[in-house]
Amino acid sequence: MLATDSDPIVAIATAPGRGGIGVVRVSAGRAGAAATAALMQALTGQDLVARHASYVPFLDGAGTVLDRGIALSFPAPHSYTGEHVLELQGHGGPIVLQLVLQRCIEAGREFGLRLAEPGEFTRRAFLNDKLDLAQAEAVADLIEASTEAAARSAGRSLDGAFSRDIHALVDDVVTLRMLVEATLDFPEEEIDFLEAADARGKLARIRAQLDQVLSEARQGALLREGLSVVLAGQPNVGKSSLLNALAGAELAIVTPVAGTTRDKISQTIQVEGIPLHVIDTAGLRDTEDEVEKIGIERTWSEIGRADVVLHLLDARTGMNAEDEVIAARFPAGVPVVRVLNKTDLTGVPPEVAQRRAGNGSEVCELRLSAKQGDGVGLLRAELLRIAGWQADAQSVYLARERHLIALRAAREHLAHAAAHADQNSQLLDLFAEELRLAQESLNSITGEFTSDDLLGVIFSRFCIGK
Repeated sequence: MLATDSDPIVAIATAPGRGGIGVVRVSAGRAGAAATAALMQALTGQDLVARHASYVPFLDGAGTVLDRGIALSFPAPHSYTGEHVLELQGHGGPIVLQLVLQRCIEAGREFGLRLAEPGEFTRRAFLNDKLDLAQAEAVADLIEASTEAAARSAGRSLDGAFSRDIHALVDDVVTLRMLVEATLDFPEEEIDFLEAADARGKLARIRAQLDQVLSEARQGALLREGLSVVLAGQPNVGKSSLLNALAGAELAIVTPVAGTTRDKISQTIQVEGIPLHVIDTAGLRDTEDEVEKIGIERTWSEIGRADVVLHLLDARTGMNAEDEVIAARFPAGVPVVRVLNKTDLTGVPPEVAQRRAGNGSEVCELRLSAKQGDGVGLLRAELLRIAGWQADAQSVYLARERHLIALRAAREHLAHAAAHADQNSQLLDLFAEELRLAQESLNSITGEFTSDDLLGVIFSRFCIGK
C-alpha cells in the first residue's frame, strides 16, 4: 500500500542514542479520535485527559510493563500536526524506545498505523495549515542551527516574522493588481489610471519594501549557510599562519619550508554569528612533486567554489609576475581580498589600502601581520562587509537559497511592471501580468503556490519524528 498524507503515523521523536528522556509520537491521520482512544487503552490501560500529563505504565501485548512515563493526548485540531496526537515520554534508552515503538505499530495495525517518513509530522502541520512552508523550514533550521545568532533568527522565522513580511508584500501586490485589472475590465471609464490610483507610487513602495525584506533574507541566509573563504597564494606567504590567527588556535603546521601544506585544512569560525568556513590550501607554484601537484589541483578546485578568495602576498615584495598569473585564474565575480602579510617586517601599519574592481570582481588590498595578529580584526570586518552584514540589523530571519531566488524573481517582475507603467498606460495588460508573476514568486515562499515535488525535497531533509 502506498503511503498517503492521511495515514496514521508513529516515530521516535528524540535523537538517536541514550538520553534521560525519549519520546514516541503518534499522529492519527484519518483514523482520528477512535484510533487514538484505542491506542491509549492498549498502551496505557486507561483513558487520558486531553492536554494533561498522566504518569502511566507503557504495556506490551500481554499487559507486561515495558516502561513507565508520561502520556499526553492532544485532540485535533489543537496539536502540532492538526490531527489527534498521542505522545509517550519515557526513558531514553534505544532498546526500550524501540519496544514502545513496536508496541504502537502492533496496537495500531488495524488502523493502518505506519512508521513516519522524514519530516512527515511537520509536513502534516503544513498541509493542515498549522504552519506555512517558511515556518516549517524554520523548524529544521532551528534544530540544525550552529550559532546562537542562527538559532535566534530561526526562532523569529518559526514565530512567523518572515511570513508576515511576505504576506504584507503579497497583500500590497494583490491590492495593486485589483486596481489594474479593474481598469482593464472597464476601459470605457475614461480615467487616467496611473495617475488617479497612484499606481507608480504604490509600486515604488512595494519595491522598496521588497528590497528591505531581501536584504534581511540575505543576512539570514549567511547565518544559515555561512561564507566559504579560501586562502590562496604562493608558498611561504603566511596562509597557515593566517588560518591560525583567524581561528585562534594552532590548526596548521607553520614552517619556513616551502610546500609544508600539501592538502586543504578547513576550520569554521564565527564572526558576528556568521559561520566562516576558512580553507587553508597548498601553495600555488610549479612543482615536480606528485603529492604537492595533487594538493595544488585541490587548491584550484576549492577556489572555484569559494565565496571569497584571500590572495596572500608578502608585504615586502607585493604582487610579482607569479602572483599576477595566479590572480588571472581566479573566477570572475568572486570577491578577492589581497592580503599583504608580514607587514610587521615593513614598518607599514595594518590598514585597508584600497578597494577597486578587477577581473569582474571587487578587489580589496589589506595589510596585516598574521604572525603578530595585527590587522586580523580589519580582515574580519572586511569579510563581514563583503558578506553584506549589518551590525545594527534587528530583524534578521533565517532564509534559504530558494527564498532568495523567489525574492529576486519577484523583484525582477516588479521592475518589469515599473518599466511598463513608465512607458504608457496602454501596457496595463503587461503591467498586470508582471504583478501576477511577482505574486506567484512571493507565494512560493510560504507554500501557497508550491509544487508537490518541491515539498517532497524540502521535507525529505528533516529528521524522522519531526
